[in-house]
Amino acid sequence: MRKGAPFIPLGSRDGSWSTKLDPVSLKLFVRVVEEGTIAGASEIEHIAAPAVSKRLRELEELFGTPLLTRTNKGISPTAAGAKLSVLARDVLDDMRNIVLQMKAYSDGLRGSVRVLVNISAISTDMPPIIKSFTERYPDINISLLERDSLAITESVAENVAEIGVFTRLPHSADIEVHPFRTDELKVLVPSGHPLAHRRHVTYMETLAYEHVVLRAGTHLHFQMLTAASQAGKTLRAKVEVSSYDALCRMVQVGIGIGILPAGNAALYRLPGTRLLKLDEAWAKRELVVCVRRKDALSPVARLFFDYLLGSTQG
Repeated sequence: MRKGAPFIPLGSRDGSWSTKLDPVSLKLFVRVVEEGTIAGASEIEHIAAPAVSKRLRELEELFGTPLLTRTNKGISPTAAGAKLSVLARDVLDDMRNIVLQMKAYSDGLRGSVRVLVNISAISTDMPPIIKSFTERYPDINISLLERDSLAITESVAENVAEIGVFTRLPHSADIEVHPFRTDELKVLVPSGHPLAHRRHVTYMETLAYEHVVLRAGTHLHFQMLTAASQAGKTLRAKVEVSSYDALCRMVQVGIGIGILPAGNAALYRLPGTRLLKLDEAWAKRELVVCVRRKDALSPVARLFFDYLLGSTQG
């Protein structure tokens, strides 16, 4: 931009563009795209159909391009309309976030949110996030409970909890899933073990030795059993434990070898052990955040949900 030149929004030479674009019109446009009919949007938003049509026409006039294609089968967005629907959702979400966060300053946001977290995340990713969140919002209480990944998807779908953090896996629950963090599985072995001189191993190579495994019902336990079965092998589970710190200690004293996320292994000082790369596609894992429906979250839960996803930027 030329130094000293006035800023004029795109789409207007007189600077009036921003005064004509309002959130009600954007909300109605998004609703029409979702419903596929003006009548459907009108009923849901409790606004007369002619008023909805008028706002749609005003948007098309404002942007100078058709946004919707109207046929006897309903309404669908043009390429420009599809782009606007994405941008409009972002704008509406930002406006809701502004209201939520400013409300916390105006009268003190209070309440609680119930969060279910799997064993991988509860001791690694969550503690620093919970600490910083509660320092910023001291009147909000977090009820943090550990559950298996599949149980988390079902509980959130059934409204037992508002937010879940789990390792991405196939599920049938009616929930929204959002990316959170990534991690990688490693093989922990005693320093005197036959594999200790290796830098990386395949899972098939580990099956020749006894394992210390996480309890049955966890996603990692299921993965290990499934991978062994598919290869026609047997997982030799010497000891089954309920936590990663117990798994690490068992490996450290030489009971067997163990597979665990790198993030969990990094929490413990483990002299007398070595950590090896696991050469398997399923060793790459993704932690995700799930909600039943983002727009239906309580103000407190929405605030924590946004904080969780915002932490991925740090």
